[in-house]
Amino acid sequence: MKRKILTVLAVSISLTLCACSSSGNGDAVAPTTEAITQTEPTQSAPSDVTSNEDQDAPPAPGMVRSRITNDWVSQEQNDTRPVALMVPNSATASHYGLSKASVLYEANVEGDMTRLMAIIDDWQDDPKLGNIRSCRDYFLYWSFEWDSIYIHYGGPWYIYDVLGRQDTDNIDCIAQPDVGKYNNAYADIVYRDTAKNDTDNAFTSGKLIREACDHLGISLKYRDGYCDYDHFKFAPYNAPNTLEQYPDAIPAGKIDLSDAYPNTNTYFIYNEETGTYDRFQRFPKGTDEPHLDLANNEQLTFKNVIIQNTYYEVRDELGYLAFQCHDTTRDGWYFTNGKAIHITWKKEADYSPTKYYDDNGEQVEFNTGKTMILIVEDGDTFTIDDKEYSGKKGK
Repeated sequence: MKRKILTVLAVSISLTLCACSSSGNGDAVAPTTEAITQTEPTQSAPSDVTSNEDQDAPPAPGMVRSRITNDWVSQEQNDTRPVALMVPNSATASHYGLSKASVLYEANVEGDMTRLMAIIDDWQDDPKLGNIRSCRDYFLYWSFEWDSIYIHYGGPWYIYDVLGRQDTDNIDCIAQPDVGKYNNAYADIVYRDTAKNDTDNAFTSGKLIREACDHLGISLKYRDGYCDYDHFKFAPYNAPNTLEQYPDAIPAGKIDLSDAYPNTNTYFIYNEETGTYDRFQRFPKGTDEPHLDLANNEQLTFKNVIIQNTYYEVRDELGYLAFQCHDTTRDGWYFTNGKAIHITWKKEADYSPTKYYDDNGEQVEFNTGKTMILIVEDGDTFTIDDKEYSGKKGK
């Protein structure tokens, strides 16, 4: 991973980095970029439901296909907004509830560390979720795609502008100084509990989240006009996407992001018994081990894995980053069932979903199950079965 601080930024593109300028405090200087135009969110009704759903009957009356995973869920769960939980990723982090994430994002933050954002739709009865850490504004733009309730523990002044928007439904575990214009703070949403250290020990629960939403006036139901129901395009459950239709699909038994994520050295191994990708991490001076949810001791595993190459810049001498979340035809890779194909992606507005396309220009069909989205800085490499690749096709 190679970075340099850009002291003068002139981004000559119509879409912008997720970097919000502010008059905040300190000596940090926000990058000179165009402001992101806040567009009116749109919501489309489910399209092509018959063609995208298999014809098997639900396992119990009243169950429906999840809009996030395509698994069978209750109607109530499908109608309830997910939470987007900001979680640190270090050797001392105490991860509880991550195995319940329907979608898990990972992206770099300052210091070559990564941070996770868990999109959890089955959260209401969970007694312990976390641990919770601070916001980075680019994660907010990915959370918007799900009309999620964004939960974080403070953050740098770069976040203030987007948190100050009326449409941003966030819950801050602490009161931020000089941010009275949004100040969606509710300290009672967290409690301290046993953890690996005395820093990563702030947790929440379904009960506390409901109380916080009631206190702050945040709706638990999806807001009209904010969320596109058809976020991912799912293959029928009884006819999964094997990628065999792509002559250029490659075997993908192991995905290693050690170059892109040098602190966590994240990698995935395809598990032929479960048909999913098991997640592992190798921390410096630590052990090479499965990534476990401490709530149930289960390893994190995913049916779909996305590598999403993303333009980025370094904001200041502290190493804070800005990612360009809105973009078109940027490269990436899609992994499922032990194979991989090159893809492109686009995101056109704040609440628009990121869409993924194969090299024929057709939207990629995801398989039923959980999805891991790995945001990789442009220029970084990764390996597939020990062969080095970048985001570009064939490289």
